[in-house]
Amino acid sequence: MTLTVVEVLSRSEEGRTEPYICRCDDGDVYFVKGRSATRPGLIAEWLCAKLGESFGLPLAESAIATVPQELLDADLTGWLVDLGPGEVFASRRVNAVNMTETLRELVPEGRRRDVIAFDWWVRNADRTLTVRGGNANLLWNPSNDGNLVVIDHNLAFDPTFSAESFCSLHAFAHDIPAMFSDFLLREAYVARFEMALAGWDEYCATLPVSWSFIDSEQTLPVNFPLAAVKDLLDRAFTNTFWQLPL
Repeated sequence: MTLTVVEVLSRSEEGRTEPYICRCDDGDVYFVKGRSATRPGLIAEWLCAKLGESFGLPLAESAIATVPQELLDADLTGWLVDLGPGEVFASRRVNAVNMTETLRELVPEGRRRDVIAFDWWVRNADRTLTVRGGNANLLWNPSNDGNLVVIDHNLAFDPTFSAESFCSLHAFAHDIPAMFSDFLLREAYVARFEMALAGWDEYCATLPVSWSFIDSEQTLPVNFPLAAVKDLLDRAFTNTFWQLPL
């Protein structure tokens, strides 16, 4: 689904990229990430959105949207400079609140483990929640007895990923030891990883060409390491994937 941004309503004060809140031509409101998320961040968002959807993660619905140059030209304050023109990543706004320690206990065990498995797979460490606080990048929709919504993967495929930090700081860290020692669960997740990866070539083919370049003239390539990311994801089919740090 491709959308066009028709109105910028405000800007979120939460999240490292502070996404813009926009209305698109389908009439719905989206959190939109553009220039401030960086090209690699946008690519990571889209790939994780497609992988997560196939994996069965409860993600907010996402799409690639286009920001018309005319919309930016009408901005005389420079407020939209971090949005930029062209293709952006859009995540549909949902009726939900940020995850807290109290709400965390309401998330079913299966969902908690799904989030852990996926984040470990894509090396996403940007989902922390401890007694000292943190940013879980998780939402909780209280309607219909509660529903988890997973957001924000622009920092996935992190080359500096620390397994030790992940196991101590992740929002659902207390589930990690039991989950990784469950061999039957491991087999089920391997099957889901395989199913999600089946569409890898298609996911890559849907990436906007503009995201492959730093500049609008498309002369400076981003050189996002798609092959290396695929190798990273393929490690899910090895025994070492399930080895936790001592």
